[in-house]
Amino acid sequence: MPGVRKTLLSWSSGKDSAWALHLLRQQQGIEVCGLVTTFNTSANRVAMHAVRRSLVEAQAESVGLALWQVELPWPCSNAEYEERMAAVCRRAVAEGITAVAFGDLFLEEIRAYREKQLAGTGLEPLFPVWGIPTAALGREMIRAGQKALITCVDPSKLDESYAGRSYDDGLLDALPASVDPCGENGEFHTFVHDGPVFSRGLEVRSGEIVKRDGFVFADVVG
Repeated sequence: MPGVRKTLLSWSSGKDSAWALHLLRQQQGIEVCGLVTTFNTSANRVAMHAVRRSLVEAQAESVGLALWQVELPWPCSNAEYEERMAAVCRRAVAEGITAVAFGDLFLEEIRAYREKQLAGTGLEPLFPVWGIPTAALGREMIRAGQKALITCVDPSKLDESYAGRSYDDGLLDALPASVDPCGENGEFHTFVHDGPVFSRGLEVRSGEIVKRDGFVFADVVG
């Protein structure tokens, strides 16, 4: 179709990625063609969110999109990360992709980094949820039926007891005022398992909680 921007979506497995997909699918002239997720190859889990690869594959199947899996060693230098992402960009251009979308909300330095990395690649960066007030955004996601679990907590910013909890109105009501309602400052990360972009919800629960590398992780069990 002429004028349609074929788009990849950076997919962390969390709620903001899913909401970005929801908004993109409502925009005329955009066709989301796939999800890009980075995996810690040695752990077989999503980098940072620590979600099992099989669950991300189940997400991709439910939302009806191909999953572009990017393998990262552990530890992974920034140079190695950028080299592997550059390879993804080259593949995307070769396949007729013209844009990459991200679920970033308001961190200017993160957005500037994305724009810098895509400059000159032939890929346009898109930020469909950018600038939406996060308190309102969190409630809107919940009202729309989006469901997620807290998979990772930074205990220096949020009490570790939040690991494994559902992202719902009760959690938002309980969050300290110092914590962003969407966790955009790294206070917490999520795994989304149902919502308007899913053809069917995933049957999951929070499992073992472990402390590692200064973070508290709640395993998501399918």
